[in-house]
Amino acid sequence: MTRIDKLRHYWHYFKMDTPLFLILLGTSMFGLLMLYSASESMGLIFKQIVHFALAVSVMLVVAQIPLYLLRHYSPYLMLFGIFLLLLVLLFGSSSGGAQRWLDLGFMRFQPSELMKIIVPIAIASILSEKTLPPQPMSALGSIAAIAATVLLIAKQPDLGTSLLIGASGLYVLFFSGFRIQIIKHNKWLNLSVIFGVIIGSGYVAWNYLLIAYQKKRIMTMIDPSLDPLGAGYHILQSKIAIGSGGLLGKGIEQGSQSQLNFLPEHTTDFIFAVIAEELGFLGVLLLLFFYGLIIWRCFVISFESEDTFSKLLGASLTLIFFTYVFVNIGMVSGLLPVVGVPLPLISYGGSSLITLFVSFGIIMSIRKHKTPNYLSKF
Repeated sequence: MTRIDKLRHYWHYFKMDTPLFLILLGTSMFGLLMLYSASESMGLIFKQIVHFALAVSVMLVVAQIPLYLLRHYSPYLMLFGIFLLLLVLLFGSSSGGAQRWLDLGFMRFQPSELMKIIVPIAIASILSEKTLPPQPMSALGSIAAIAATVLLIAKQPDLGTSLLIGASGLYVLFFSGFRIQIIKHNKWLNLSVIFGVIIGSGYVAWNYLLIAYQKKRIMTMIDPSLDPLGAGYHILQSKIAIGSGGLLGKGIEQGSQSQLNFLPEHTTDFIFAVIAEELGFLGVLLLLFFYGLIIWRCFVISFESEDTFSKLLGASLTLIFFTYVFVNIGMVSGLLPVVGVPLPLISYGGSSLITLFVSFGIIMSIRKHKTPNYLSKF
């Protein structure tokens, strides 16, 4: 057996989705190129390659796990995740005014990253127990689990991550067909009540939940010139970088904002501004094309699955990926507050990349374990 035949044998054994894997590989290579351009550091590139190799290995392992195991153990995973969040509040280590990490001695671990995966698994498990759309009790139980997780993470404080995790659970509710109907046969009155609840929640959050720096981020999003050398500095420099790129960009390693260090966090949260400055509008379109292919392929795999749990979980994980892309680009463009969300597959980092590839591993598992026969095993 030749080496190529062995590779084909292993690939057939893992039953990976080749189109999705190749798109992820291509997007990651594009990310490495932009990381090098932004940092000019081969040491940073080597570290990111190590992160990528580890993330792909985790994805291959997760892809071999049958979905019925995730469904069966989802209550225990949820309890374990909430237990870790409580440990963070009681014994977590602090950095930058936030208490988000557990110090294990040899490494620091952020449990909220796990909850990005655990919450949609748990909610999909709850809602797939019975026929859809879900009954009120199932929906209320799901909302309670989401709210408990969001509040624990917001307490750290980490408002951006808590809202994203809350969205991950609500996406499962959305795909399940759940609809809010307070008053029957009166759509406009229902909308009015929901709108009033949203306004009231915003008022309570602004006056009683948000702390000073979070309010400041929202105000500088509206008008960065309020604090041009402080909270508004990131957005102002990012807008300059994006606007100066034009149609074709200035060229790789030719961006003045990143090369002269005017742009903060240009290898992590604000790397999209580097892409816009150096590759221009066409480079941004290329990146969005890669993202569009990933989202399309993940939705295809999810909706081709033959059981409700896989459909709900796969579709929600795909929409979460879209949300990360949308929030990062909106944040860098000054359309959303700065919340510290990295650009998927592009920004430098290890924990967020591994979490992302766990999601892709679950979607690969949906592709591999398509048969619904396992539903009768538990």
